Amino acid sequence: MSAQPAKTAARALVKTLAVKTDRRTQLVDITREVQKLVAESGCASGICHLYVPHTTAGITINENDDPDVPRDIEAALDRLVPKDGPYKHWEGNADSHIKSTLTGVSQSVQVEGGRVLLGRWQAIFFCEFDGPRQREVRVKIVPDPAV
Repeated sequence: MSAQPAKTAARALVKTLAVKTDRRTQLVDITREVQKLVAESGCASGICHLYVPHTTAGITINENDDPDVPRDIEAALDRLVPKDGPYKHWEGNADSHIKSTLTGVSQSVQVEGGRVLLGRWQAIFFCEFDGPRQREVRVKIVPDPAV
């Protein structure tokens, strides 16, 4: 029986991205920043988890080729959930909480070849619903186990 070398598990990289928004409702493309963290991690294959620790913000993946798409999403959410609706929440940002629930606060994206595996037209967007503010996106890149 021959001894086999012990396999070392790759470590996850955990980072926080700072996102500054300029408008009350705004989608901010953070794809480049996320890709930079994936490259920094050295992960060739795995999963990139994205989490927004705010109750009035979210994260989504959608088209980035046409700049009107994020603006259309912003406008549609504002029409669907108007700021001055008949809400009981006294703070004045009930719409922001509802929009966050609709988009969700997390996404997971596969990593292959050292890059986030997005479709040709896709991008990762931080969704601001109660801005302008300074926000955070927590990023955890988990490499596949060593084989």
